[in-house]
Amino acid sequence: MRTPSRRWTTIGVVLMIVAAVTVAVTATVFTSSDAPGQSEAAVRAIKGGKAKNVILLIGDGMGDSEITLARNYTVGANGRLNLDRFPLTGSYTTFSVYEDGSPDYVTDSAASGSGWATGFKTVNGRISKTPDDRTVPTILELAQKGGYATGSVTTASLTDATPAVIASHATDRSCQGPADMAKCPADTHAEGGPGSIAEQSVSNRVDVLFGGGGDLFGQRITEGTYKGMTVTEQARKIGYQIVTDSASMDAAKPGRPVLGLFSTDDLPTRWTGEPAKRGGGDWQRCNTANPNYPSTTPSLAEMETKAIQLLEDKQRRRGSQQGFFLQVEGASIDKRDHAADPCGQIGETVAFDRAVKVARDYAAEHPDTLVVATADHAHTSQIVPLDA
Repeated sequence: MRTPSRRWTTIGVVLMIVAAVTVAVTATVFTSSDAPGQSEAAVRAIKGGKAKNVILLIGDGMGDSEITLARNYTVGANGRLNLDRFPLTGSYTTFSVYEDGSPDYVTDSAASGSGWATGFKTVNGRISKTPDDRTVPTILELAQKGGYATGSVTTASLTDATPAVIASHATDRSCQGPADMAKCPADTHAEGGPGSIAEQSVSNRVDVLFGGGGDLFGQRITEGTYKGMTVTEQARKIGYQIVTDSASMDAAKPGRPVLGLFSTDDLPTRWTGEPAKRGGGDWQRCNTANPNYPSTTPSLAEMETKAIQLLEDKQRRRGSQQGFFLQVEGASIDKRDHAADPCGQIGETVAFDRAVKVARDYAAEHPDTLVVATADHAHTSQIVPLDA
């Protein structure tokens, strides 16, 4: 394992890490059917261009089977999702490692996320730390040092593995709140550590944090400067605006960081339906409007749109020539796969695809924007029950 270089302090390195996520782009190029002739221009832009803004979209667990199922169900095999319309596409492999550095072929979201967040592979469960538990800078931290505005948007708790890898460092992904530090003794304030993932996410002053996890941010801090406060109170103390629904999110103003907690845990799924059953189930149509999805809860695309606006406005007010780095995660594609819930998984992939459109539309108006849509790992699009 090589030692992290202190030269990793510029946005150029950030873009190198993002480019590593799509390493196959330079080797295998496809032109989408609705964008003839764009491949060459895109290759030239990547090789010689400079990105002012970076939007990294992560479909958690979104492998070929998830995309294919969503495409076939919604637009048909001959149709195209927004995911299908990129001028350049490619594929890559991902894996975690054991503590001795040898490959562990089945990665989890913490290890795979730490890979793109830091450029270092690590053990399953680790959050942006090396296998020997050393902290290494994340893509978001490097962007901050370069003067870029930063944001993280997710349909999971903001302390879940994928948002955690860019905004925090932890020995184990379970150390989400102040009461959850059993597996991270060296990360506690008592040992001179940075505290839980929730505490770090706000203490690192990410400009926009939108997602779930209200209960975790409601835990009380037991050590350190903010002892006795909840993490939400810590965030407010250091200047965050706290928003909890679509109306307050829309009303949030630039100039101060924003913490959006739109659910106590993960956000509800957009679609519902019958889960897989032993021996097969009856034919069904998915319910594309979950009655338990609150009308006051913003969608992934709506959170992303507001985040872009806030990040843009911050840089404009500062008179900065730099842009922003924004990570957007569709988290429950993977979660509904694990639950053998095909309708839930399709609906979350469709919601993620709408977020892809938001990013692509923004980039069409701002050509100095790099948009990367990828998965952290694949899944199986499970359609059989877990006990089958």
